[in-house]
Amino acid sequence: MNARTVEGPVALAMTGASGAQYGLTLLERLLAAGRQVHLMVSKPALIVLASETDEQVPGRTSEMERYFMGRFGAAPGQLRAYGQEEWSACVASGSGAPRAMVVCPCSMATLSSIAVGASRNLIERAADVMLKERRLLILVPRETPASLIHLRNMVAVAEAGATVLPANPGFYHRPQRVQDIVDYVVARILDHLGVEQSLVPRWGEEPEASDPPGP
Repeated sequence: MNARTVEGPVALAMTGASGAQYGLTLLERLLAAGRQVHLMVSKPALIVLASETDEQVPGRTSEMERYFMGRFGAAPGQLRAYGQEEWSACVASGSGAPRAMVVCPCSMATLSSIAVGASRNLIERAADVMLKERRLLILVPRETPASLIHLRNMVAVAEAGATVLPANPGFYHRPQRVQDIVDYVVARILDHLGVEQSLVPRWGEEPEASDPPGP
C-alpha cells in the first residue's frame, strides 16, 4: 500500500477530457472498497460520457446519485453528487472537505483553472481547497500532444502540491482488452490513494492465478 494512505471519503471530479472510462472505473472501485465518494461531474463530462460509453447518466444530481448507486451497488449514503454551483457542499470548504480528491479525467481547461486558482465552479473550488489545506489532490490529464501552456500549468499545480498522474498506461501486464488498459491507470490512482487494489500487479509482483495469461 502507498505510504500516503488517506482514510475516509474521497472527492471525485469528472471533467470534459476524453477518457470517461477512467473516471467510471475509479468510481466503481472506490465504492467497492467501501469509500464514501463526493462526486462532481461537469457538463462537458456528461457529453463525453454519452459519446464514449453506453452509460445514460442523468444530468440532475439526485438522479445521478441514484443511477450510480444502482449501477455499482453502493450502500445508502455512500455516494453524494453535487452540482457545479452547489457552494454549500462540504468540498467547498476546508472545514468539511475530504482528505483526498481526484480529477479524472482532468481537462486542460480544468487544469488551467486550478493552476491559477480561478475557482469559478465547484470542481475548481474543491481542488483549490485541497491545495490550500495541503491535502492530496490527484489530477489525471488525458491530452496529447501537450502544449507549452499545458506543461507550464502542470508544473504550477505540481509546485503547489498536486500529483499529476497522466492517463499513460503501461503494458508490462500484457493487456488483452481496452478495460485492462483502463485498469492500469486506475490501479495507479488507487495506489496513490492507499486503497488496496488487485486490478494490476505492481512491478515485480506475480499476477494472481485468476489473471489471464499474456499473449
